[in-house]
Amino acid sequence: MTPSTHTVAGHWIGGETVTGSADTLPVVNPATGEVVAETPAGTAADVDRAVAAARAAFPAWSATTPQHRADVLRRLGAGLAARTEEIAQAITAEMGSPIGMSRTAQVAFPAAVVESVAGLADDFAWTEEVGNSLIVREPIGVVGAITPWNFPLQQIVSKLAPALLAGNTMVFKPSENAPLTARVLAEVAAEAGVPAGVFNVVYGTGTTVGEAISAHPDIDMISFTGSTRAGQRISSVAAATVKRVALELGGKGANIILDDADLPAAVERGLMMAFSNGGQVCGAWPRMLVPASRQDEVVALAVAAAKQYTVGDPGDETTRIGPMASETHRQKVVGYIERGIADGARLVFGGPQRPEGLTVGAYVQPTIFADVDPASAIAQEEIFGPVLTIIPYADEEEAVAIANGTLYGLTSGVFGEPEHALAIARRLRVGQVDVNAGHWNPLAPFGGYKQSGNGREFGRMGLEEFLETKSIQR
Repeated sequence: MTPSTHTVAGHWIGGETVTGSADTLPVVNPATGEVVAETPAGTAADVDRAVAAARAAFPAWSATTPQHRADVLRRLGAGLAARTEEIAQAITAEMGSPIGMSRTAQVAFPAAVVESVAGLADDFAWTEEVGNSLIVREPIGVVGAITPWNFPLQQIVSKLAPALLAGNTMVFKPSENAPLTARVLAEVAAEAGVPAGVFNVVYGTGTTVGEAISAHPDIDMISFTGSTRAGQRISSVAAATVKRVALELGGKGANIILDDADLPAAVERGLMMAFSNGGQVCGAWPRMLVPASRQDEVVALAVAAAKQYTVGDPGDETTRIGPMASETHRQKVVGYIERGIADGARLVFGGPQRPEGLTVGAYVQPTIFADVDPASAIAQEEIFGPVLTIIPYADEEEAVAIANGTLYGLTSGVFGEPEHALAIARRLRVGQVDVNAGHWNPLAPFGGYKQSGNGREFGRMGLEEFLETKSIQR
């Protein structure tokens, strides 16, 4: 293997590098197919050691004040911002996010999350009086965190920041496909004043390290982001020790465009929410629901806008869609495109063939289908790629029924006259709805209904996920 500055020498346990077994896992650049790094292949014994370090660090860390922990978090956020280019380059190399997006959404967003969480410390009700009772909110203990590859820094920061502010310690398993930012985060955390053992990183596969974390009797809580299938497995394994499990899982968001919407704005925003990060976003809107009488207008607008989504080298500043995160995932996305054609959906843009000139790498064409049956596979299952399905509806009752008609319930969008759109948004069985491209709010809770998971991230409710509640009668 060609030497790489990204290679990780060992796990991060108890504030130091710990060499595991001789076995390693390759990190493959999906744009080239080349191995750019390797990480240790962790074992259950590595998890045991990390849990012991976290358990030992818990009493002292949990005894610090929320204000002290908030100050540490602010330094952590500043440290991440200072290493933006290093982190962005690593994310682009390991999972193919276009470099522009890596610098912004992949790094700037997590830094903003840390700052917003730190700001909760002063006003949060750590204790309150209810009648003759003192209600005390305390850290839950040792948290096991398991995250996916699509937003490798954001996903862990969204867990680490509230977990640390609450006074917990953590054992973290990053995705084996995108593990490189985990070491940078550990270094920044140590420099920010996170004591040894409070944050530990064990690299490895889900079947080995993920299972060991989920089952471990000395881990008090699991916080997981990933597929619904993996979340089901984690819940099953964790049930044996009755630990708390917070899950942020898959999605199949609907973008409902009402007849009184600003059609060009709704289509442009909807396409961005379907194609951003190559469609590899749990909160994406891969379904665009449109009045049947206006489908042709929507298709024309969507196709015109899709032509602006250049596919290519993720290191190129002009690229808007890089490769899929792996060759295996590319084949999955292509399989869904082929399934859509076979099931009779009307292909209006893209297709299963490789993008022109890109014979190497995990690239797919951004693809749009029209006249999509809402019960079809491409309208029901999470493709996790740049595939937009345009679904016509006869009236608003049908639009709401279609939007709610999947096993997921994470995000959706509604475009139309503001009060009209708000009334439709209230009827959607999802955890977050954007009305007319409403701005993201880091203090608002994020999470899903149905098989999109349970629990919430961000803001006060995200902090509460990592706390136990004690009632003291006096």
